[in-house]
Amino acid sequence: MKKIKIITLGCRVNQSESDSLLSALTEQGFTPGRKDEQCDICIINTCAVTQKAAMQSRQAIRKSARLYPDAKIIATGCYAQSGPHEIANINGVDHVIAQSDKHLIPGILSRPFSQPKVILHEIRKKNQFTRIGAAPMGTRTRPFLKIQDGCDQFCTYCIVPYTRGPSLSLDPEHVISSINTLFLNGAKEVVLTGIHLGRYGQDLALPSSLVLLLKRILAETDLGHIRLSSIEPPEADDDLIGLVASSKRICHHFHLPLQSGDDAILKKMHRPYSAAEFTDTAFKINRLIPHAAIGADVLVGFPGETDAAFKNTFDLIANIPVTYLHVFPFSSRHPAPAASFPDKIRHDVIKQRCAALRKLGNEKKAAFFRKMVGQTREVLIEGRRDKSSGRLLGLTTNYVPVYIDGDDYLINKRISCRITGALDHRGVSGDIVDSGNKIQIKMGEILHE
Repeated sequence: MKKIKIITLGCRVNQSESDSLLSALTEQGFTPGRKDEQCDICIINTCAVTQKAAMQSRQAIRKSARLYPDAKIIATGCYAQSGPHEIANINGVDHVIAQSDKHLIPGILSRPFSQPKVILHEIRKKNQFTRIGAAPMGTRTRPFLKIQDGCDQFCTYCIVPYTRGPSLSLDPEHVISSINTLFLNGAKEVVLTGIHLGRYGQDLALPSSLVLLLKRILAETDLGHIRLSSIEPPEADDDLIGLVASSKRICHHFHLPLQSGDDAILKKMHRPYSAAEFTDTAFKINRLIPHAAIGADVLVGFPGETDAAFKNTFDLIANIPVTYLHVFPFSSRHPAPAASFPDKIRHDVIKQRCAALRKLGNEKKAAFFRKMVGQTREVLIEGRRDKSSGRLLGLTTNYVPVYIDGDDYLINKRISCRITGALDHRGVSGDIVDSGNKIQIKMGEILHE
């Protein structure tokens, strides 16, 4: 049996695709290689969203070629789509299979490999959602399920529409069957992922929507919890917020890409909302679901971002109920138009602004965690322990990391936990609630009465 390893960089969609690849190849007779052993095939699933991501992808490819000198080295993913010949020139690379052809990898590896070195097609011509295989559990306690791919927004800073193609959706029947399979395989929570998740269903022969899909999932599956990945602010509308607020099975967690709090910069970015509209959305979520986690992406140093524009972003975030931030420095990515915009911001200025926003984000996160102290929350225990303390690490439905003392049989169990303290911006500590027979331990399972 041939040994295979898959190394993944980038977003949850890439991670979901890697899990599906590994599952499909395992079914074909490949064996997942352990960390410390050689392999026959090494697949590097690359990312190209920033210059740093592309650099890290090149580093991962070179490292794999060194570590596994006898393996066939295959690069795929978004960087394989945007820079296939750059990758092909790296010593040790056998084949580059672009994002447009990633779904063909199981079929390619099932027969004698006689493909050209670079396999690449025009991804903007893609017109159908492609599945790599059945939804796998992989090694995740919260498996990712890709239900949408591609983007038609063409924000001026973003390379993704050029590497992922147009917005396409997985048929609702396949979504339901995948979730039921994951549930039968032991999943307590599934994360629905996509490049532009809020556009789900608009390309289908029978048009649908994310809200309609969620209603079907609630009606046609027994899965305990569904979590949404990133949602564009205009698509976090009254219907979606209302459905999440009314459901105990949809996690009370929104991640909204803000990018900038300055209207002039938002317009240059080609973002479809204003700072005021983003503010209204955040406060609406907070009003209807006061304990909901609200994350935001912020892009710092976009060309023309003056001190005043940055202050608008900083002040907006400081004054709205955002609970955590993901902060990114602007990165020129051809052919995205902003790569050629004038008025570039100096690197040292970008670095200072990123540091200021990350500090603000940590402060807001710590404040949110402090509000959790004294509450009793459901926690899904992850499949790993905290390295420094050795404690189990879990996650609440509203995206709060919880550190607890306990045995390994708790892994992938959903338990009731009383939050006993906040650990700065790292998370909270908690104790298992076991009074009044709230939790019964029977044959290694935890049952809620």
